[in-house]
Amino acid sequence: MNNDFTCNISVNLPYPAIQPECHNPEYAYAMLSNVGSSNSEMTAVSLYFYNSVILNPIYADFAMCFHEISIVEMHHLDMFAELAYKMGADPRLWSVQNRKKAYWTPAYNHYPREVTEVIINSIKGEEAAIQKYRYQADTIRDSNIVDILHRIILDEERHIEIFNNMLYCISK
Repeated sequence: MNNDFTCNISVNLPYPAIQPECHNPEYAYAMLSNVGSSNSEMTAVSLYFYNSVILNPIYADFAMCFHEISIVEMHHLDMFAELAYKMGADPRLWSVQNRKKAYWTPAYNHYPREVTEVIINSIKGEEAAIQKYRYQADTIRDSNIVDILHRIILDEERHIEIFNNMLYCISK
């Protein structure tokens, strides 16, 4: 592997306090979607855990980076679950659509094994999360939730930069 790779996961900004302005069930369901839907933090955590295992030892630096990013994603998972809970929702690993609950499943993940596909799959997941969080930030009328979404988007954008750097390093 190329020695030019570094994994700087830090976005040197604090996270907003978790203090939703009201008990809005629709907002709580949106946060549960971020916890346990197919496009969720739980999906990212489980996928990055898997990636960290299969990339080691050949791509040990990438494996460690996926592990570190999974910890950031766990923090996002915790924040979204706490938001949902503070708005009156049960923060299980599930999502709610049309008043129907669907539990999170590892079947939501696509599990490529070749390093380039692993990274491209991870980029697609981050892009989908950013698109979802931007939509939520544009439609939710609770400034605390919007601030949290914007802060988390910064992390997800940083992850895409890291994954693009991985692609660059393996192409050299």
